[in-house]
Amino acid sequence: MKLLTTTAFKVFYVLVVVSFFIASFFLGAKVSAEETNVKLYNIGEANSLPVLAQSANFPTFSAEGIIAVDASSNVTLFEKNADEPLYPASTTKIITALVGLDYYKMDDVLTVQAADPTVDGQKMGLMAGEQMTFQNMLNGLLIYSANDAAVTISDNYPGGRDAFVNAMNAKANALHLTNSHFANPVGLDDPSQVTTARDMVRVSQIAMTNPIFSQIVGTKEKIVTDMSGKFSYDVKNVNELLGTVPGVIGIKTGWTEGARENLISEVQRNGHGVYIALLGSEDRFGETTELINWIYGNYSWQNVGYVQKAIGMVLK
Repeated sequence: MKLLTTTAFKVFYVLVVVSFFIASFFLGAKVSAEETNVKLYNIGEANSLPVLAQSANFPTFSAEGIIAVDASSNVTLFEKNADEPLYPASTTKIITALVGLDYYKMDDVLTVQAADPTVDGQKMGLMAGEQMTFQNMLNGLLIYSANDAAVTISDNYPGGRDAFVNAMNAKANALHLTNSHFANPVGLDDPSQVTTARDMVRVSQIAMTNPIFSQIVGTKEKIVTDMSGKFSYDVKNVNELLGTVPGVIGIKTGWTEGARENLISEVQRNGHGVYIALLGSEDRFGETTELINWIYGNYSWQNVGYVQKAIGMVLK
């Protein structure tokens, strides 16, 4: 049998290497390329790709909808019913914050309207007529998940709450949250208030590029005051993973009776970021922690640069 020529050997070698990476890539994960506003994987730009260990055993979770995505490549690391419409609960407040950030300046003064009897649950305890900057209201919204902060932000919007909700849905459409619709800024259960795990990761990736948003959701505790200085509120983050699970830097919790427990997270470990959305869980903090540990324990991020170099060498 004749020996392979140098060029033929190069081609054969490259095909073997490329085949290995393609096989590893598709065994470990798949690319989601639906979001045009988030930087997607490009072989000319990505430094590495997550590859799942062959010995990995997939965990099981109570959550109805789950997705975990590699931050740099947008590769899906784990998913379960990621496109099933579910109640968002207070993860809604991610969209509420983004719409507020689009319109208000941080030092804009918002006035608390009369108490809304339909809005219960987590509250700062704001009183009718009280005035507070948008920045402090945003702290209450994202750190403490305050429903009265969400209502106040929407009520002070031009056209009031209905116009604000319309803006939320326009924002969702602009961000290609194709399976999401919002009926209120709080996250109250409503048949038309739905989202998916995939949509929640997508909007979280965008929200965390805003330095104001990312700083607030990573804050454990803060004192906020009204304009008079007479009233102050100690808002503590309700995300139990923040500061306790290594690498967790945000972003938003949610709970209602209909939604059960929701949690959207961003994690940074060993130079690699992961976004995780759990919707409809019986133990959002425990299951998210388990999923984080499983991902970083079973995925390795492998450099693809030498594959590009080899391909370029043969194609010269």
